[in-house]
Formats: sequence, structure tokens, C-alpha cells
Amino acid sequence: MKILVIGSGGREHAIITALSKSKRLTEIHAAPGNGGIAELATCHDVKATDIPGMVKLAQEINADWVFVAPDDPLVLGMVDSLNENGFATFGPRKNAAILEGSKHFSKDFMKRHAIPTADYESFTDSATANAYIKAKDSYPCVIKCDGLALGKGVIIAEDETAAFTAVKDILDGGKFGGAGGRIVIEEYLEGVEVTVLAFTDGKTVVPFPASTDHKRALDGDKGLNTGGMGVVAPVPYYTAEIADECMEKIFLPTIKGMAEEGRAFKGCIYFGLMISPTFPDKCSAKVIEYNCRFGDPETQALLPLLETDLLDIIESVWEEKLDTLDINFSNLKSACVVMASGGYPEKYSTGFTISGIEATANPQDGVHVFHAGTRIQNSELVTAGGRVLNVVGIGETLENALEKAYSAVKSITFEGAHYRTDIGKKAIT
Repeated sequence: MKILVIGSGGREHAIITALSKSKRLTEIHAAPGNGGIAELATCHDVKATDIPGMVKLAQEINADWVFVAPDDPLVLGMVDSLNENGFATFGPRKNAAILEGSKHFSKDFMKRHAIPTADYESFTDSATANAYIKAKDSYPCVIKCDGLALGKGVIIAEDETAAFTAVKDILDGGKFGGAGGRIVIEEYLEGVEVTVLAFTDGKTVVPFPASTDHKRALDGDKGLNTGGMGVVAPVPYYTAEIADECMEKIFLPTIKGMAEEGRAFKGCIYFGLMISPTFPDKCSAKVIEYNCRFGDPETQALLPLLETDLLDIIESVWEEKLDTLDINFSNLKSACVVMASGGYPEKYSTGFTISGIEATANPQDGVHVFHAGTRIQNSELVTAGGRVLNVVGIGETLENALEKAYSAVKSITFEGAHYRTDIGKKAIT
């Protein structure tokens, strides 16, 4: 079997690492890949959003499968084009990927199907949005870009001034480009944030262990929102009872609702949840957001726990036979710490030499290092993005997993390296 994985981050490095364990796999290709991926796959200089270029590449290498990992190409319809050209794929088609591609669509979808979520309204002009904010007079409030904004298009406004500024920056100032042509203003939910990834073939839903991402750039959940600074999994506050409740009231209704609307979702779906026993509608969870693919950096923490052949899962999703496959995860715990460029998620420099990975990474001892923003330059591994490395520790307990991850982080160096020192703190206290 020959597979092409589309993307260039830590998520794709983790996916390719998992796929490389399959005995049925003969070749792995990546486009565009990164410095770490290049050690496992043949990398091709094709942009992840170049749909014609990716179809051409799949034809040239005669791929058996194409795994579309990032959000942008999924929302643009890359799976549709690959299918039309005869390629088996993993990932939802365009009309299903809209669950992530449009916050306005996803919120209205949840309302149509009675899926628990925060109260909201959508706006395209700042005057109407500001009037709504003033009338609600409830803070903090959450302001989201309708479209994709690299995980940074969410602003939690602590007061009216901050809310008005966010509305102006997005709708009038074009801070997030086309992603901010419409905004969704939501009530602020209090509780514990949890992510549940799940395989689905459009009918069956098989969840991963629940995880908790850390979005803010700085310790203590301070600073700007990022694409994610670290993850722990599984988390103790996502109990078996809550898991059953989520399956009944959120997961299955989502997949059923999408099928009923002619938008069958096949691939990996991401449920961003807020958990609280105080929610008034007899459900302990509400949906904060959907993503139409493996989360990043959740994937880096979770795939090392997967015991079932990932290629077998891909096939069962494509063939809509997920209910016939036993999917197993280990009982170990996982912690991922993101090492980022200084200044991320705002302005940062790249091209700095990275040292210490070879002496640190040892999957047999439960330490994985997935490359997120790296490249090879003059035969050296250097930084090439905001989030540079995902350092993962696997252990019998979360404390043990975190100890392994942070020990490895301290052994890896590059100029300006920044990371949070409190990943997983809430999960172990």
C-alpha cells in the first residue's frame, strides 16, 4: 500500500509515524512535509492547499490512499477533487467540512438538531454587533471569526471596550482577512474544556480518549489564543457517565444530523466541549466548536496511545464498515508540550538551529518528538514556524508522562524557545 499524507505539521508527523507501523504499508509520501517527516516519508514541494497540484502528485506516485490532514484543503474541497479522480481518501468532503469552515453554519446546525451549545448570534456589520453586545451586557463574552483563522480567531472580551475593539478589528479592520467577514458572538461558558476526537464513517462513532488542550500562550491561561501549547490525555474529569451522555446527546446526533442534511461526515471529527454539572439543560457538556479533522496538538498526544493499525481504520472508514473493527487504545497516559518560537503567536523569527532531539527522543522509553515547524537548511535542522516541536511523554500516570515530556523539553534547545510550564496542572490537582 502506498499512501500520501497532506500537511506539514506535528499532527502530520504523528500520523505518518502511526501509519509507518502498518505491515501493509510499502511507501509513505508527504506534501509538503517538514524536517522530521522527511526521515519517514518522501516529501514533495506541493502546498497543502494546491488542489490541482495534489491531484497531479497523487497520480504521479500512483497513491493507493490520500490522507488529507489540515483544515484548509478539507474546507476547500480537496477530498472531492481526489475522489473525482479515482483516489480513496481519508477526510470529509467539502459539504461536511463546513462544520469547521463556518462557525455560523455549525451554530445554526446545532440549533436545528438540538445539540447543546452556547447561546449566540451572527453578525456581518459592527453597528449591529455592538448593539447586541450592549444589550446583552454580559462579560466575558466570546467573539469568533466565522472562517478559519489558524486557531487564533477567538477573542474572549472581558468588558465592553474589549468587545467593541474586537468587533472593529475583525469586521472593519480585516484583522483575520476573509475569515472575519462574519462573526459569531457567544455567551461565555464556565467549566472544564475537553476535546474528544472520534473516527466516523458517517454512521458509527468511535471516540479517542478525551484530552485537554491549552490554548493560551502563557502560563496560567494568560496571553493570546494560539493553535495549542500542550495537551494531556486522558483526563479524569471526563467520566464514563459524561462520555455516555456526550455519545447520546452530541456525538451521534451530530453524525446523524449531517447525514440527514446530505452532508455525510467520514473521517475524524473533533468535538470541542465545555464540561460543567451546572448547565441547565440536563446535559453536562456543551459544544464549543467542531473541527473537521484530527486536532493539533491533540493528535500528537493521542496517536501514540492507539494500538490498532491506523491503515485498517482508514479502510474501514472509507468502506463504511467501522462497526466491524475493534479499535483499541492503551491504558497509558500522555502529555504533549509545545516548544514554540519566541513571540508566537504574533511576530517571530525562524532559521535557528535545533539541538538535542536525537539524544532525547526515545519512543521505547515513552518519549516522542514530533516536528511541527522545522526544515533542513544547509544540512542542519532549523526552526521554520511558530510552533516548532511537540514533545510527548507517555507514562503510567499523568504525572509520570509530564515528567518525561518536560525532562525532554529541557534537553532540546533553539534560540528564543518558548513553552508553557504548567501543561496538565489542572488535570493532576
